[in-house]
Amino acid sequence: MVFVLLLLIVIGSGLGLFVYPAWRQRRVLQQPFPLAWLRLLDAKLSQLRKLAPDERQQLLDRMRLFLAEKHFHGCAGLTVTDTMRVVIAAQACLLLLNRSGGVFPTLRHVLIYPAMFRKEEEERNEDGTVSVVQQTLLGESWGGHGGDGKVVLSWDDVEYDLAHGDDGENVVLHEFAHQLDAENGSDNGAPILRHNDVERWKAVMEQEFNELGRAVARGEETFLDPYAASTPAEFFAVLTETFFEMPQALRLSHPALYRELRQYYCVDPVRWR
Repeated sequence: MVFVLLLLIVIGSGLGLFVYPAWRQRRVLQQPFPLAWLRLLDAKLSQLRKLAPDERQQLLDRMRLFLAEKHFHGCAGLTVTDTMRVVIAAQACLLLLNRSGGVFPTLRHVLIYPAMFRKEEEERNEDGTVSVVQQTLLGESWGGHGGDGKVVLSWDDVEYDLAHGDDGENVVLHEFAHQLDAENGSDNGAPILRHNDVERWKAVMEQEFNELGRAVARGEETFLDPYAASTPAEFFAVLTETFFEMPQALRLSHPALYRELRQYYCVDPVRWR
């Protein structure tokens, strides 16, 4: 009797873990996409009209799941609005088109500050002592290996990026690229590769990262933001911003990088320009 009871508990737990989430997602996708959200997209992200019909439908579906599953929090007195939720979800889900897998499955929370925010961090000195330093940030991403990941954004910077969609800088794309990077358990510039040749990806990324680092060290002007030379993780995140916002220029300046990103993201943003 005890064995049967334990078996029923295990079966019930399995159903709860796998059947209910799938049922809930189907229910979310059966709901019509709110007309007010469509109007927001057209007003704030008019470039999305250039997506192919299938890509646009994918985006709307992933947005609905994102907005149903993720928790938004206003920080420093900020009140989160539908505009904030919708434009952040749209840009984040742009990274998921034509790709398998869930909608940022390790992410649970999106925190929004009114403007750039400060963070205290411990920094180890050369003599072994530890200093507390303050950083001013416009975004941050924390991996959630237990399903409790977080993205932190400055709304002022999100709005600026909405108005400057072709300058290669986008805090939402940058921080959500970090989320993709961290899905394998480590934010190190080597995300899970489903379509790329692993050895070719590694060779291209290492070569380009090292070349950028040497150019920055020499004080040369570079096409990519010098911040990309700080770590492989930042290199991948900056590349993602550039790939979606300046695709033609990236393809001309760094064709090997563009090829790898096109295979990874399964889209060719040049077609949207």
